[in-house]
Amino acid sequence: MQFRRSLRHRVGFSFALFGGLISLLLSAVLYLGTQDIERGLIAETLTAELDEYANRFQVDPHSPPPSSLAIRTFIDSSKVNDAPAPPQFAALKDGFHRVEFQGKSHFLVIARRGGDRFFLLYDEARAKEREHRYLLFLASGVVAMTLLSAALGGWLTGRVISPVVTLARRIGGLRAEDRLTPVAGDFTNDEVGELAAAFDKYLMRLHAFIERERYFTSDVSHELRTPLTVINGATEVLLASPGLEGAARERVGRIARAAREMSELTAALFTLAREERGPAGAATSCSVGNVLRDVIENHAYLLKDKPVEVDIEREGNLQLPVERAVLAIVVGNLIRNAFAYTERGRITARVTRHGIEVEDTGSGMSPQDLDRAFERFATGPHSGGSGIGLSLVKRICDRYGWEIAIESQPGTGTRTSLRLVTSGNAAHVNPVSVT
Repeated sequence: MQFRRSLRHRVGFSFALFGGLISLLLSAVLYLGTQDIERGLIAETLTAELDEYANRFQVDPHSPPPSSLAIRTFIDSSKVNDAPAPPQFAALKDGFHRVEFQGKSHFLVIARRGGDRFFLLYDEARAKEREHRYLLFLASGVVAMTLLSAALGGWLTGRVISPVVTLARRIGGLRAEDRLTPVAGDFTNDEVGELAAAFDKYLMRLHAFIERERYFTSDVSHELRTPLTVINGATEVLLASPGLEGAARERVGRIARAAREMSELTAALFTLAREERGPAGAATSCSVGNVLRDVIENHAYLLKDKPVEVDIEREGNLQLPVERAVLAIVVGNLIRNAFAYTERGRITARVTRHGIEVEDTGSGMSPQDLDRAFERFATGPHSGGSGIGLSLVKRICDRYGWEIAIESQPGTGTRTSLRLVTSGNAAHVNPVSVT
């Protein structure tokens, strides 16, 4: 199942991402800037404290140095030797330093006054604790800004795309048989209004096209049925005449078959041209086995003078609620292909409990031809047709929810499976003995 990507969610996510990135960047700049300012203030404060003590020391060497839980003072002087600086500090230059002392991070200020050298050591633990609290505050601000941006983006997007959603629902609810009603009048004169006006123009063109198609299919069906009925009646009279023999009877028989196939094709095309087909129960129940038998008889002339045996097997009396002409078109294309491309051997047509299988020992199809078998106007290297037979079969199968599959090997033969009973339709099977 494909996840539906809502435009509102995408825009809201974009707002959240943008707000989060901006707040994160701003927080990083603030953190680095604040850290630099804090170190500067600490350096200035410690330097001032050290200068003040150095001045007092010059007056009274025994004056107490700055000392607290965070501050310690060391002196390298010939005047007193109470708090000498650790050896690791003596090698450092005068100024502000960051050092590790007794396993902790400290700030160190070194200054020289006369022949004396002063060291003021400040424990960084409290400064780090303040930095951690400040960092937590900034992180909370980033999260809050991201959530606020997402909420604001979702609200703004809902307001902005609401007309688009309304238009999509209006257009999605339209059906071909509905009366054409313009939708642009319900929207303001902005981009959405322009889109609605464009839809109105398109719907008008589509409605006009559908009307022309309906009239055309109706007129064609009516105009073709009359002459075809006349031809069928005339051929029946001629074939019933005892004086018609030999080549003349064969020619009239071909005319009768062509007229009958034309009638079935016209009915099938008219069914496909309709926007919707009626419910399954509306069609007369049709025997799949009888249709297969009649189709084989009507196309038997294609096997004239060919050493080919045709077997018909029935595993059940499959009844299908579908127009007989439509099923005859599908089965006729499968049988006609098998008869036309089989020069010798055997053709087996089988009615199963789910559909029809046609297997032959003909020339077969290459993998390239097999991939293009259902494409319109696709023909093989030895084909004499126009390439619309299997394409029409596929359209009919898609229309009625049938499934068709072709297996073939060049020089070996072809096996076509037409599954007429699927989960999307219904049929009735009366079990019979295999004949």
